Amino acid sequence: MSTRLANQGRLIDRARPVTFSFNGKSLRGFAGDTLASALLANDQMLVGRSFKYHRPRGIVASGGEEPNALVGLGQGAAFEPNQRATTTELFDGLSAQSQNHWPSLDFDVGAVNSAFARFLPAGFYYKTFIHPRPFWKHIYEPFIRQSAGLGKAPKERDADSYEHFYFFADVVVIGGGVAGLAAAKSAAESGAKVLLIEQTAHWGGRTPVDGGEIDGQAPEDWIAATLATLQAMPNVTLRNRCMGSGVYDHGYVLGYERLGDHAPETDGPRHRLWRIRAAQVITATGAIERPLSFAGNDVPGVMLASAMRDYVVNYGVTPGQRVIVVTNNDDAYRTAIALKRAGVEVLRVLDARNAGGGALMEEARAAGIRIDCGRAVAKVSGGKRVTKVGICAQEGQGAALEEVACDAVAMSGGWSPVVHLWSHCGGKLTWDETQAMFRPDTTRAPTGADGEPFVAAAGAANGELALAATLTDADAVGKSAAKSAGFKPKRTKAPQGDATDEAPLVPVWMMPRAAKVELRMKAWLDYQNDVKVSDVQLAAREGYESVEHTKRYTTLGMATDQGKLSNINGLATLSDALGAEIPSVGTTTFRPPYTPISFGAIAGEARGEVFQPLRRTPIHDWHEAHGAEWEPVGHWRRPYAYPQSGETPHDAVMREVNNTRQAVGILDASTLGKIIVKGPDAGRFLDMLYTNMMSTLKPGKCRYGLMCSENGFLIDDGVVARIDEDTFLCHTTTGGAEHIHAHMEEWLQTEWWDWQVYTANVTEQFAQIAVVGPKARALLESLGGMDVSKEALPFMAWAEGRLAGIPVRIYRISFSGELSYEIAVKAGQGRALWDKIVQAGAAFGVMPYGTEALHIMRAEKGFIMIGDETDGTVIPQDLGLNWAISKKKEDYLGKRAQARSHMTDPTRWKLVGLETEDGSVLPDGAYAVAEGVNANGQRNTQGRVTSTYHSPTLGRGIAMGLVLHGPDRMGEVLEFPGTDGKIHKAKIVDPVFYDKDGEKQNV
Repeated sequence: MSTRLANQGRLIDRARPVTFSFNGKSLRGFAGDTLASALLANDQMLVGRSFKYHRPRGIVASGGEEPNALVGLGQGAAFEPNQRATTTELFDGLSAQSQNHWPSLDFDVGAVNSAFARFLPAGFYYKTFIHPRPFWKHIYEPFIRQSAGLGKAPKERDADSYEHFYFFADVVVIGGGVAGLAAAKSAAESGAKVLLIEQTAHWGGRTPVDGGEIDGQAPEDWIAATLATLQAMPNVTLRNRCMGSGVYDHGYVLGYERLGDHAPETDGPRHRLWRIRAAQVITATGAIERPLSFAGNDVPGVMLASAMRDYVVNYGVTPGQRVIVVTNNDDAYRTAIALKRAGVEVLRVLDARNAGGGALMEEARAAGIRIDCGRAVAKVSGGKRVTKVGICAQEGQGAALEEVACDAVAMSGGWSPVVHLWSHCGGKLTWDETQAMFRPDTTRAPTGADGEPFVAAAGAANGELALAATLTDADAVGKSAAKSAGFKPKRTKAPQGDATDEAPLVPVWMMPRAAKVELRMKAWLDYQNDVKVSDVQLAAREGYESVEHTKRYTTLGMATDQGKLSNINGLATLSDALGAEIPSVGTTTFRPPYTPISFGAIAGEARGEVFQPLRRTPIHDWHEAHGAEWEPVGHWRRPYAYPQSGETPHDAVMREVNNTRQAVGILDASTLGKIIVKGPDAGRFLDMLYTNMMSTLKPGKCRYGLMCSENGFLIDDGVVARIDEDTFLCHTTTGGAEHIHAHMEEWLQTEWWDWQVYTANVTEQFAQIAVVGPKARALLESLGGMDVSKEALPFMAWAEGRLAGIPVRIYRISFSGELSYEIAVKAGQGRALWDKIVQAGAAFGVMPYGTEALHIMRAEKGFIMIGDETDGTVIPQDLGLNWAISKKKEDYLGKRAQARSHMTDPTRWKLVGLETEDGSVLPDGAYAVAEGVNANGQRNTQGRVTSTYHSPTLGRGIAMGLVLHGPDRMGEVLEFPGTDGKIHKAKIVDPVFYDKDGEKQNV
């Protein structure tokens, strides 16, 4: 039975007892425990059920590689499934529930699947759920959905908060063991900015458990001294409980920091996702011990030897009182010795090697531990915990030689470097035959855009398992990373390690054939997914010779395991079945995240009310205080209208249009995109982006421009102002600023990377206020400070100065057809200028107007609106905008696409104006019907409405639309069926309804 050992446990505080519950049962542990160590201390060996066969499962590992001990944590809004007991820090009041069973953990009906295992081999679902097809919807699909997945999805809204954090470093070191500490120290001593992250709560990794000396000190003392040195360095940032989740191209690293899991009562975010950019990345992620494949290797109580050692040394817990150790290498002797020192009876060590072994074997023998060489496990017996072990010769010929009663088994199949992060960004692996492991191939390291490596592995992650070699390698890698990041490393001496056995812990390859003897039992490769040795052998027989195909056919190494425990043994089984060498079989693809991260951390603050943060202009509060009806425009909220007492929104819109046409209106145009394009090649660049010439624009002048995609379709329009010889300001639509800026950057980075152009999205740096109407000039003149006369500031020009004492830039541009000024001011002074204009404008009848009045006035003038007249398939020629397409330019984005046959097809619908016969408003989006029906029996169409409004200026409904041969059919009447069954008749007219010659805007 498992118990808490007296005077053991370097990480627990026996003076601080902790109460927690498992499946509703109240249990006790200590501060510093993990949930796994506390469960073992309470003799809770059975912690879950496997996915496919619902077999009893116990704790196998002590870290993130644990496949079995997945539990649901918390209750209600704090519930989260599939959390590893081995990495969950115990706290008072923790509530955990086991998963994947019904009605209880001890009695699970699903265990009947084991009885039908011969009918449920690898890939059975591919063969079973095919015929008959009518069964798919009502029989197969519900069954599959009910069976899929582990754990239960939370039903209540997550009560915690999460955040994203951005960080830049010269060198990022992932892993806080002795290798990571040594690498970080040697890199930091060069002056490089270093970030060191460690996924657990403790620094130093396995070395304090495994023993030895570093620079003549005990590992704990060296770790403490090194940490103190790093903490005192201003160029070093340390974070524990922060996992390196993934490494991506160009030095991009994701870190996953757990801030509140161990102390849920603390304020602040529960998890933080670090988005890190680094010049160099060092993966000091250590190595994972491999399990052995023998019959019954999944019985609760069978555990990795290193994990059993961790529980004894770190937490004072033993999973059994009578233990057998089975190994193929020296490292497991550390566990045997640790158990012996703790007072646990080590019945014997079964060593697959017929000869060999080093100082650790001799130390174990001297301690009185029986060692049987050339022996292996034939089978482990027991249901919900180990009861006995059958021992056979390593060759596995014949039945078990003897059986030994015991209650726990510690197994060690050698060590595999954690190469996941190295592989995430394209690092290749090489097979180390001597140590039977895949290790990073330093000749094929991940490289950046400059072709130089930006990721290096250090220590055990690089295949250096001995302490001295680990420290020497880590020190060298740290210095090399600093040098690659542009710093001169200091010539300091590498830490000197001395362990009990400095010889490589070389395993003999061990895939016992003993499993074939005991046909009633199964040897497991992937504990979580119930993949057996026989499953991989079946896959090979059925032609799945590619390791990636075998992975998907059997589910080996999928889900949360990602090859941590199952990979090497699975590859060895496949290579044996194929009669090939392991290197020729290769390895599967390791995918981020290294271990699962919460959806909350991925989403960060983008949830609930701030799922899509609302963008507010500097004048937002004024609009709200004056009763604005809001309209979403992109991420912004813009005033739709300002209803006064007793008014409907429609009445308010009509009033706003009339007042602007007759007196003066004021509009908050701050949401318009504003992008600075600067550099010697700026004019050349804009000539390629816009359909018309921008390089010929004079400083102080403005020009309207159209922007197309490379496929020729219109994507944005706006006014471009030339600020000086090398600087332009491009206005975009409200919803287009980010998209157009990204569009610019994409072309600069992928096609015209050698052009000297810089772009910046300054949309939120400026407020922009439109003052519109026949009294607009008089209003601005009353504020004083600038000459805004026609002569000083003509149409499509701009000028800088001070208005009402505030520095401004004024553009003479118009989207309404009226005399109009758009005034740009620094965002911090936007509200002040607005207030001054409103105050001075009272004498001129100023009124604010919203987006609907804006749309009506632009439609009266026949001005297009991106998103209304365009839908992603419209080109400028469809809208009669040929005048805005330069005939002098050889090329622009979309020009060649617009020359394709379907773009020049004369049957493309063209823009026209539409007037109803009775003055009513056409339904938005209505189609004009034509004679005949199509192949689907539907009436043919010959046009559609793109924008439709009631015009208070004209006193009737007006609309714009795209119509077949529209400009050639002026005066014809079209029929537009409405959704109410009514037929609306409208005449094709010129799209400019108001002031066709533009006299009002040019005054």
